[in-house]
Amino acid sequence: MPFRALGLEPTIQQAVSEAGYTQPTPIQAASIPLILEGRDLIGIAQTGTGKTAAFTLPMLSMLSKRLASGGPKHTRALILAPTRELVVQIDENLRTYAKHLHLKIAKVYGGVGERPQADALRNRADVVIATPGRLIDLMGQGHADFTRLEFLILDEADRMLDMGFLPPMRKIVAALPKKRQTLLFSATLSKEIERLTHEFQHNPKVVEIGRRTNTAETVAQAIYEVPKHLKSGLLTHLLKDESLNMVLVFSRTKHGADRIARQLSRSGIESAAIHGNRSQPQRQRALNDFKAGKVRVLVATDIAARGIDVDGISHVVNYDFPPATEDYIHRIGRTGRAQAEGDAISFITEDDRDALRALERFTGKKIERKVAQGFDLTAPAPPKQENDSPRGGGRPGGQGNRQPRQQSRPQGNQAPRSEGERSGPPKRRRRR
Repeated sequence: MPFRALGLEPTIQQAVSEAGYTQPTPIQAASIPLILEGRDLIGIAQTGTGKTAAFTLPMLSMLSKRLASGGPKHTRALILAPTRELVVQIDENLRTYAKHLHLKIAKVYGGVGERPQADALRNRADVVIATPGRLIDLMGQGHADFTRLEFLILDEADRMLDMGFLPPMRKIVAALPKKRQTLLFSATLSKEIERLTHEFQHNPKVVEIGRRTNTAETVAQAIYEVPKHLKSGLLTHLLKDESLNMVLVFSRTKHGADRIARQLSRSGIESAAIHGNRSQPQRQRALNDFKAGKVRVLVATDIAARGIDVDGISHVVNYDFPPATEDYIHRIGRTGRAQAEGDAISFITEDDRDALRALERFTGKKIERKVAQGFDLTAPAPPKQENDSPRGGGRPGGQGNRQPRQQSRPQGNQAPRSEGERSGPPKRRRRR
């Protein structure tokens, strides 16, 4: 089925053709006609299958008709995403497909100045793409008017509707018109979260491509059992293989991501880290260097990695195995995108065995166990330094044994931030 058979407006078809696309993916072919009918929709498909175009193309097609009819200026569509990187990625896609339309598109996220974003909201940008924390800040300051909104779209809906984000999501939705079209897209969506979606949608259609337990079929998966203290050495050893030429490494914590990147750099392997403690320019520079091949390894945390849409990632390495099976599926979907082949490697310690068993039960598949040839797994752990404090002693990389802090759950209407998202200067402590 070609794109022209889906019923999109000619200007949108032209932009899609100029972008080099002729055939829709399964999630696009199934979703676009339903959205054009005005239906609320839940779209579930593996990472890298074209979900962004599945909601942006029909939305733009419908907006193009309404813009042609004239009328007062107002914000017509709101797209919510959990991370800055995903906001930027959606914005890039949207501008590609809207190149023949006279649309104003605004990005709203933390880590950068508020004023241009506030101005864009006050000027009624046609489409707003936002993270919840910064958007609620600007709504609270009276900059946003969504009274005539027509579309609400949640990308990475599983993350947007988890219990941390639920209070701010409810606050945002309460400020929107009840009569609107609401679309939710994700690679994974639990039954519990799906039940919550009925708060935001009216009789939604569910489009599901593949089983929810499926990992990407084009990704070869492997497990390496390794003691904690040897994970860094094993990663460096595996990277001697030049076929690992564009590698995304997952760390459980921000400090761990920095430590892994430093250790790799000391071993002569070009690497960069991306996480919530980095400023937006730092994050964007790291991502651009990775895309351009200036760094071979990008080390990321789960939240920061939402929105990393990079073609050609040869390997994903779970340096820290994820405790949630949905996070595993999201992680390994960063390679093997668009039917390309990829590899996913996971390091397993004694502490990870229960999570691994849960994953294999969830997917119904046993992951291949491998042994790294030429790597000594019997090396003893280094003795603890006398001046090491329980928190790592402030040494470079001293956070290795630190347990990640428990995040406090937002209270009341306080919005949780996308990782590292913050707006405005820190408050000064009043002197007593």
